[in-house]
Amino acid sequence: MEKPDKRENILKAAEKLFCDLGYEGTSTRQIAKDSGANMAMINYYFGSKEGVFMEIMTEKIQHFNTQLKSIDQNQSSGMEKLLMVIEGYANRIMTHRSLHKMMHRELSFPHRPEMFSKIKEVMANNVSVIEHIIEEGIEKGQFRKVDTRMLIATVMGTISNVAVSPSKITSGSGLDIENKKDRKIITERMILHVKELVTLYLTPTNDTQKD
Repeated sequence: MEKPDKRENILKAAEKLFCDLGYEGTSTRQIAKDSGANMAMINYYFGSKEGVFMEIMTEKIQHFNTQLKSIDQNQSSGMEKLLMVIEGYANRIMTHRSLHKMMHRELSFPHRPEMFSKIKEVMANNVSVIEHIIEEGIEKGQFRKVDTRMLIATVMGTISNVAVSPSKITSGSGLDIENKKDRKIITERMILHVKELVTLYLTPTNDTQKD
């Protein structure tokens, strides 16, 4: 069991370092030190610091993809599915807020275009599942016709914006997103807002049904 434990320790240590120091500020030497592994073991499992980073990002994104596919395949209505997606995505981002902030920062700058094009490719798989849920809802008449990609960008953008720039929400409220109880309040408030926004936007009206 030693080697699997070492591999997991490397990923855990690297994730914390990436969150605290960013990609550029993190070295494989520091990852080795904090994980109790050695450089040879990092190279064996991941090949490089880039390999470690890609493994962390891909694992997180693919785990959400599994959750999305499970939601997409159940027998709930389109709206119920979409609301589950919103809740799952919001909780995931707010639980791993430091990692999301780091990824958001890194993806904003084209320093490593090849590496981040791979991450965006994996992320696109998640978007396609959400897109399918919305478009299926439109086809069944459960949703009114909308620009699906713009809606997805609105939902994800709102959640990401609260995670990355919480002061827009917390300023003057006394809430501190770094405080666990306050973060729970902010997360629940955000989920409620996005759910209400999507429900009002997608629910067909008499006029849209005539179209």
